[in-house]
Amino acid sequence: MTHTLPPTALPARQSVALTRLLAVGSLLGLIVLGLAWELALAPLRPNGSWLALKVLPLCVPLAGLLKNRMYTYRWVSLLVWLYFTEGVVRAYSDKAPGNYLAMLEVCLCLALFTACALHVRLRLKSALPASAPDLPPTPDHAHPAP
Repeated sequence: MTHTLPPTALPARQSVALTRLLAVGSLLGLIVLGLAWELALAPLRPNGSWLALKVLPLCVPLAGLLKNRMYTYRWVSLLVWLYFTEGVVRAYSDKAPGNYLAMLEVCLCLALFTACALHVRLRLKSALPASAPDLPPTPDHAHPAP
């Protein structure tokens, strides 16, 4: 016996999968960018700086995003604003190439926030019809117009 999905379920699942992929990809991008920036591309000091440790808090939610935990998507959408703020400040205060890297950080932060917000919204929206009780439709004469 095969199980068929309603026609709207497939696009919703694809959208959720796409937002998950975007969230994980942008989080990994922020981790790689932070390490490369502070260790090789434009470190504050020659031979790298301890500022590379700023990526450690980004490693914590990676497991939760990979396990598709809703709570992780929610709090990552708040955590990302710290990195967004750093990117904006350094985009205006650093010289090239640091300012370009900061602009890339801002773009990755916006992508991560958007992906997390959409992911939570789409998952909650797709969960609502499944949890709603099946009520019989009410006839139009049950609610007469004034």
